[in-house]
Amino acid sequence: MASRFFGARRVGVTAATLAVAAGGSYVALRDPHVSSSDLGGTAVDALRRKITDPAAVVPSRGAHESYLVAANSSHPLDVLVVGGGATGCGVALDAVTRGLRVGLVERDDFASGTSSRSTKLIHGGVRYLEKAVFNLDYGQLKLVFHALEERKQVIDNAPHLCHALPCMTPCFSWFEALYYWVGLKMYDLVAGRRLLHLSRYYSAQESIELFPTLARKGQDRSLKGTVVYYDGQMNDSRVNVGLACTAALAGAAVLNHAEVVSLIKEDGGKRIVGARIRDNLSGVEFDTYAKVVVNAGGPFCDSVRHFANKNLNPIICPSSGVHIVLPDYYSPDGMGLIVPKTKDGRVVFMLPWLGRTVAGTTDSSSSITMLPEPTENEIEFILDAICDYLNVKVRRTDVLSAWSGIRPLAVDPNAKNTESISRDHVVCEDFPGLVTITGGKWTTYRSMAEDAVNAAIKSGKLNPTNRCLTSDLRLVGGDGWEPSFFTVLAQEYVRMKVGHNGKIVPGIMDTAAAKHLSHSYGTMAERVAAIAQDEHLGKRLAHGYPYLEAEVAYCARNEYCESAVDFIARRSRIAFLDTDAAGKALPRVIEILAAEHHWDKQRQKQEFETATRFLESFKSSKNAQFHDGKHTKKIIKRSPQKKNL
Repeated sequence: MASRFFGARRVGVTAATLAVAAGGSYVALRDPHVSSSDLGGTAVDALRRKITDPAAVVPSRGAHESYLVAANSSHPLDVLVVGGGATGCGVALDAVTRGLRVGLVERDDFASGTSSRSTKLIHGGVRYLEKAVFNLDYGQLKLVFHALEERKQVIDNAPHLCHALPCMTPCFSWFEALYYWVGLKMYDLVAGRRLLHLSRYYSAQESIELFPTLARKGQDRSLKGTVVYYDGQMNDSRVNVGLACTAALAGAAVLNHAEVVSLIKEDGGKRIVGARIRDNLSGVEFDTYAKVVVNAGGPFCDSVRHFANKNLNPIICPSSGVHIVLPDYYSPDGMGLIVPKTKDGRVVFMLPWLGRTVAGTTDSSSSITMLPEPTENEIEFILDAICDYLNVKVRRTDVLSAWSGIRPLAVDPNAKNTESISRDHVVCEDFPGLVTITGGKWTTYRSMAEDAVNAAIKSGKLNPTNRCLTSDLRLVGGDGWEPSFFTVLAQEYVRMKVGHNGKIVPGIMDTAAAKHLSHSYGTMAERVAAIAQDEHLGKRLAHGYPYLEAEVAYCARNEYCESAVDFIARRSRIAFLDTDAAGKALPRVIEILAAEHHWDKQRQKQEFETATRFLESFKSSKNAQFHDGKHTKKIIKRSPQKKNL
């Protein structure tokens, strides 16, 4: 059923699109040299029409692999990106929209590493502003200006996945109230035209009304008021998947579950000219040649660098960031709580996210591993820290999920003082043909990608046909989306499902499901709703969550969802929200994926075992009891206010 939102913008199906849909030539679709004269208007308008064409379909995973295999030494790619996180997918999108021939490989799944385990904030860096003022550090001030600019662009380019979030900072003295008010007004001033909303002060009584679980009194202190300012919030892994799919529609070959096992050299071993790649799903290995390889491996970028030269000094200083998920009653919908400085000097926050509360974070040294796990001490630290600011019981048994992400803090190998670890990003070419981009943060992924592509163009003497276009290019599902889009789904679709008697019966496309689809898929939500209605996949996957069976089928067909973990962790966020609910949904997820990908019984069993191990790494209260006997009892912590009663 066509939406009225598409009526004025619908264009004809291109021959290339029909060719791919019919199993035709992938290379024909993949001609990236789209100029403004080809489709009329500016280059960015032409690309936008290509990406937002309602009839457009992403090429199959097999088509992507065929294209990479065809990139030989006589007809190489311009750029091969290693790593499918936010930065890697950002590089692929930037490069292909400049008219370059681009491939990307990721050994696990898009956003499978740090990019799905973030704080979910798109922020300008209030702490950098504080350092800039007190240390008279112009470099820190430039970081703030830059991050605020990028914050606005991330929100504008993925409006269905990102939004402004008010964050409350409690003040327990009049000096704190004045200090934070002045500081956050400066934050507003620096934001300028990029401002989301003005910050403001609230009295203690007003603050309690806005945030009912906030403690009014604590140990030898009482709440004087709060200052509320605005930053952005996002669904991180879905933005990452959106980047990958947008790059695919624009002409890049993106291949997840494909691992670089070595780099190819020529000129007597003096330059990188490609990579040996293993498809981790089929086990097939092949060579892909490229004029430049961009290493966007995040915490693992040193291992890629060592393929080029095993004697290179490491540039990654990994840091662990742990987050926990608590029930929704810990924080009100639409209001976060951020404590800039706890007793031990760390920043702690509680943020509403997808109907639950995310709390964190830690910042401690870590080893680099594919599946980092939070420790009980780190979880206890977060619980203890938020306990001081709440008037409710903070219990270990309330932890629905807990995860750890590895921050790839970097040391610039070209810097004179290599002892200092940078919170900014680093771009370097310490071996000809291999450009490494690392460090930085989610907020600045787009500009990081731009810098990396600029370096790649210089290294490979490439000839792009366009300038960088990503500052004004919405991701798939974002163009034409409006907050009211969910009403179209609620009014025009039903969720056909199997009733108790085994017959297909219509179900209501209720507001919760419609809003969820709208905010997860943007204008593409109509395709998901059509599957729910027409293919009888309208049941919910887990009680209390809006995820529909139709999403599994849609993601398998349109978002390169190749495993059960791909879906429960990154296409949907149910593993991050509630590991118990994810475990209950798992059999049905596997059943639908098996039908889509033609899995046999052995593969289905393997998927269940892999996903179960994955969920056990999310230290919810249930998993903590399973793993560690000393946590079988409820641990109840009371806020300071309760202790004094």
